[in-house]
Order: sequence, then structure tokens, then C-alpha cells
Amino acid sequence: MSVQPPSTGSGRAFALFVTWMNGAGVVWIFALMLLITADIIGRAAFNHPIAGVTEMVSLSLVACVFLQLGHAVLRGRLMRVEMIIEPLEQRRPPVAAAWYAALALIGAVVLVVMARGAWPDLVRAWRTAEFAGVEGLYKIPVWPIKLLIVAGSVVAAIELTRQLLIHSRRALQGVSDIRRWFAPLAVVLVAVLVALLWQADVEPRTVGLAMIGLVVVTILFGMPIAIALLLGGLLGLALIKHDFGIATRTLALAAGGTVSDYVFATVPLFVLMGLFVNVSEIGRDAFVAAQRIFGRIHGGLGVATVAANAVFAAITGISIAAAAIFTKIAVPEMIRHGYTPKFAVGLTAGSSLLGMLIPPSLLLIIYGVLAEVSIGRLFLAAVLPGILLATAFAVAVILMAWLWPSFVGNVHRGTAAERQSVPAALAGLVPVVALIVLVLGGIYGGLFTPTEAGAAGAFGAMIIALVKRRLDWPKLWEVISETGQVSVSILFLIIAASTFSRMLALSELPQDMAAFMSGTGLGMFGFLTAYLLLLLVLGTLLDSTSIMLIMLPLALPVATALGANLVWFGVITTIAIEIGLLTPPFGLSVFVIKASMNDPRISLATIFRGAFPFVLITLAVTILLMAFPQISLVLLR
Repeated sequence: MSVQPPSTGSGRAFALFVTWMNGAGVVWIFALMLLITADIIGRAAFNHPIAGVTEMVSLSLVACVFLQLGHAVLRGRLMRVEMIIEPLEQRRPPVAAAWYAALALIGAVVLVVMARGAWPDLVRAWRTAEFAGVEGLYKIPVWPIKLLIVAGSVVAAIELTRQLLIHSRRALQGVSDIRRWFAPLAVVLVAVLVALLWQADVEPRTVGLAMIGLVVVTILFGMPIAIALLLGGLLGLALIKHDFGIATRTLALAAGGTVSDYVFATVPLFVLMGLFVNVSEIGRDAFVAAQRIFGRIHGGLGVATVAANAVFAAITGISIAAAAIFTKIAVPEMIRHGYTPKFAVGLTAGSSLLGMLIPPSLLLIIYGVLAEVSIGRLFLAAVLPGILLATAFAVAVILMAWLWPSFVGNVHRGTAAERQSVPAALAGLVPVVALIVLVLGGIYGGLFTPTEAGAAGAFGAMIIALVKRRLDWPKLWEVISETGQVSVSILFLIIAASTFSRMLALSELPQDMAAFMSGTGLGMFGFLTAYLLLLLVLGTLLDSTSIMLIMLPLALPVATALGANLVWFGVITTIAIEIGLLTPPFGLSVFVIKASMNDPRISLATIFRGAFPFVLITLAVTILLMAFPQISLVLLR
């Protein structure tokens, strides 16, 4: 349910303040890219790196998150599941408004608690003149960052309070419906449940299970996933420790410390690179080149779509970006050449999965950070699985074009004008190859860390966009603004997941799961089978990042106890989670394709049916990788 921006004088002033905070955050992220690039050039060309870059970037990430948090809440950019609340909004608006009001109330309270917990740290940092850096060389004061944590949490809480008031008025208007009181009743019941658990002083495992249930229910009813995880972590820690003060301080510690690590800068930098690549229309160039190369094959345009997605994946690492771009590029071309709309959109959705598997992959980066595994080794391990999946898609397209024409369509080969020579086609791939060599070559050659590769790749993609005259000031602002909003939604989700993970660790549930799986005698095969099924189920409800952040605290201890190679396990986790992008009812790639097409003749059901063969292919490749770990690990030897 949309909430209009404030219309009163004070409301407009508040919205303007939130917008200015957000602007400062997005410009800061862009500045980080320039800073890291300058450090690389200074080190490589002049043997004179910039002192303090690591500390500046680490602290800046926290600042950027909380500068933009209020704007993300204002614009509804925090990730949420609308499977229940959206249909309810269409059928029973007052009831949906009541639920939105209840969720806004809980979110505002959680953020106020976060601000309250961060306040003592701010006061201490101010009084002691706490700094990061090296005495006598460079000093970075810490108190401004802690101030932004408090300010950002308060601003976001104020915005949620405004939404609470608006939704409350909507809930009380119109036709009387007793079901609109279910939402406040649910809040009261949760409070009563927490009070009973507090009085009973139950064991940590029971608390952990109760909080998992609470998080699942609140997510299904439309609470932003990050807020749900913060709520579960906060209440769980308070109940386990029987001390709300400890829970509050832990929440503040997660806010200030979780993403204050240099490696987390890979998230905004690779997002920024992907958006610059989008603006420069490299995806279109890759598709045109692939079309000319594979145009002579029966079903060649479908193969070209897979190939272009694979190339695009090697420079962006974001599946959703590929789905949006190739919906506008490949789908019209395939339909024009006789492919059925169902197959065209299904293939586009399926091949977009390559974006999160072929390195550099944003999901592999998040896994590497959470599992404390080398991101470079993860990238290397994903190369062959990515090629295998792309090859499986391409072979399937050719076979289906011959054997299943009712599904694929009455396809025909490209015209003579579309069959240019291979050298002419490859000429259009020069910028693409240059970016791949810069990013992946820099990582594997030991020239860059993954963070530096993200900065160099973003800077290189920006230069390509400028050279191709496809980047002006309005587009630049659009790119860095979208980078900020995508980044804050992911990084704030990581902060929330960290709080929830600490609660789970104290509840001892992960340890119990590891002991249980070890004692059942099912071994690695049984665990992977159950794990894969659970990821597939969660994929029908949640986005990829949320699934990874929720599941890894539970799964990693079990995988470690069973002796799994965590690099291989990361590849398995990533590809299995990605299947959820194509499965109903959530299927994020499917929704992105539907929104990008804006064609009423192609329904969501049509896209889901078209993507189903590629779900089966991806599942088969996943099982193959589970059965033969050496496919992922051979390049690491």
C-alpha cells in the first residue's frame, strides 16, 4: 500500500531532509569508488598508496547505510514479501492498512531501540576522542559515524511513525470490518507471548525456535525482512540473556560493526559497476555479437540469448539486471524471428540465473563474507559450474527447437545481413572483454583484492559509458542514486541478519542441528538433499540474499561438522538459491521480466510456464555439482 510523501510544511521539510541525507550517502559511495581507484593508481604507478583507505572505506560503509536508511523506508526499498499483504490490499484495503500500521509500529520501535543502544557509544566516542587509524600518521574520528547511526535510525523511525498514522487513519475509514482488528490483536499476542517466555525463563533452544517462527510469520505478512530479523534477534537475545540491556547493546554493536569491513565495499561497488554497464548498453552489444555468431544454428537466437547473458554475467554479477536488460533486447527479437512469447520470456528468465553464478557474483561475495571464505577462490570455483550451466541451457535450446516446436515456435535462422563475420562480431565485444580482463584478471592475477576489483570495474565501466556517449549528468545521478538504494537494502539486511545470527548462536540450535545430522547416519548426501529442498521451498517466498542470510547461520555449522569444503558448499548454495528466482509465487526474475515488458498479453503464469524447463535444467546441474564436487574444485588445485 503506497504512502504519499508528506504534504504539510513540516512534512515536506522532513522529506527534504531525508532526501538530502540520501544524496549525501549516494555521493559518498561514488566518492569511495574514486578513492579506491586513486589508491590503486597511486600504488601501481607511483608506488605511493593513499594512507588510511581501508579504515576510511570501512567506516564510510556504516555511514552510507544510515544516511540512506530513512530514504529507503520512505520509498519502500527495504525488501519484503507481499504474497499475503498485496492480495489483501486489493480485496480488503482497511484490513491491509491495519496490518501495515502494525508492522510500521513494530519497525519504529525496533529502530528506536537501535538508536537508544547506539547513543552511549556516541557519547563515549565524543568524550574520549576515539579515532581509527595510526597515531602520528593519520587519524579518523569515530564519533561522526556513530552520530549517523543514531540519526539514521531516528529518521527511519520517524518515517515509520508517519506511515503508522497514515495507515491507522485508512484502517478506521470506510466499511466496518472486524478483521482490521486482527492486526493490533496480533501485536498484543506477540507481546503476551514474549512476556510469558520471559516469566517462564525457558531454555535457549525454545527461544530460538520461537524466534524463527516469529520471523517467518512476520515476513509472510509483509514486514520488511531486515526489520523482522532485527525483531527476532532483539527479542531472542533479551529472552536468552534475560536482560533487555544486553540485547539493546548487541543490536547497536551489530549496527556499528557488522559492515564496517573493507570487504563489504564490494556490494555497492559491484552494483555500481553493473549499473554503469547497463547505461553503456554493453548488454545490447553482447547480444548483437552473439546473434551474429550463432545466427546459422537452428534455435541460434535462443543460444545467443544464453551466450549474451553469460558474457553479461561475467561483468556484472547481478541476475536481476540481466533479466531486466535482456527482456527489452532479446525477447522482441526472438518473437520477431518466430519464437513463442512463452519460450522467449522463459529463456530470458532462465538464462538470467547465470548472473549470480558466473563470477563476479554478488551472491558469492556475500557468501564469502559470511562464511569467511576467500572470495577469489569462490570466483574460481564458480567458473566451470557457470560454463556448465550455460552450456546446458544452450544445448537444451537447440534440442527443444528441433524436438518441441510447439513450445519453442516456428523459428528460422537469421538473415544474411545478420550473419556478419566472426571478427566483425567480436569487435563489438572489445569493451566487454576489457572489463572482464580488468576485473577477473586483476583478482586472479593478484593485482586487486575483490573490493579493489569492484572499484576498478566500476571506474572502467563509467569510462566506457562516457566514451560511448551514453552517460550524462542526469544518468550519472540516476546510476549512483540507484546504487545507493540497492546497496542500503542489502547492507542493512546483512546488519539485521548478523543480529539474528548472534541470537541463533546463543540458542545453540545450529550446534544441535550439526549433532543431529551427524547422528542420523545420513551423512553429507542426506544433509544436502534436505538442504536443497529447503532452499527450493524458501525460494518460492524470499529473495536470494535473504535466503542466504537466514540459512547460512544454521547450515554452515552442519556442513563444517560433516567435513564439507566450504568453497564447494558456497557454489552449491548459490546455484540452489538462484532457482528460487524462477519459481512461483515470488520468482523475482519473473516479476522483473513482467514489469520490464509491460505487455498485458504475457501474464506471470506464462513466464513461469516458459521458465519451468530451465528450472529443471538448473536443478539437474545442481545435483550434478553435489554428486561431483571436483567440477567446482578442479581449478583450485
